Amino acid sequence: MRLPGLGGWSEDPLWSYVYPWLVEHERVGGAAWRAGTGSDLALLHDAAAELGNLPAGSRVLDVPTGSGVALRGVRPGQGLDVVAADISATMLRRASDTADRLGVADQVRTTLADVGDLPFADATFDLVATFTGLHCFPDPHRAVVEMVRVLAPGGVITGSSIFTDTGARYEPLRRVAGRAGILGPMCTSDEARTWLREAGCAQVELALHGALGYFRAVKAGPA
Repeated sequence: MRLPGLGGWSEDPLWSYVYPWLVEHERVGGAAWRAGTGSDLALLHDAAAELGNLPAGSRVLDVPTGSGVALRGVRPGQGLDVVAADISATMLRRASDTADRLGVADQVRTTLADVGDLPFADATFDLVATFTGLHCFPDPHRAVVEMVRVLAPGGVITGSSIFTDTGARYEPLRRVAGRAGILGPMCTSDEARTWLREAGCAQVELALHGALGYFRAVKAGPA
């Protein structure tokens, strides 16, 4: 049974307002994030900063973009081609607002898309960012396959997720958020590593921090 008043991602969930507020208010938000997840919000900022190191002309997919948290890593005038994709039109409008506010709207275009069936050709992007997204997807394995499919050889997939093998301490978080429709079936960190390798990635790195794990992998090139 879904908890009342919270809503799932096909609606306009309360969490979609809370999460970006936490990210934008690093001192208070960071303390709340640490109390709830046992993880450091600075890790998210550090991971998103990789976008700011990409050369001009790089193609980036941010999925699910949500309110555009990953866009905080893009620098004005950097010359990227960023596709902010989400299954929710409401989230896409918020991502557009975020891009405007950050002065990077000229580098960002939004697309309504299902991560399980991405409307992009193989090897389209140089980097795929999927922060706090894998745990939301109804089929996380399929999502990994699709995100790696659209990644060019030598490209990077980077992201974060709540994983199911982070201990009993975080089971109430997983259970309540699942009942609220915020979390999907999720997966273990070992499953995520395996799926990334099977999809064609090498140099798979995944480190657990509290309830979350941060991962980064590089798509292998031709043999």
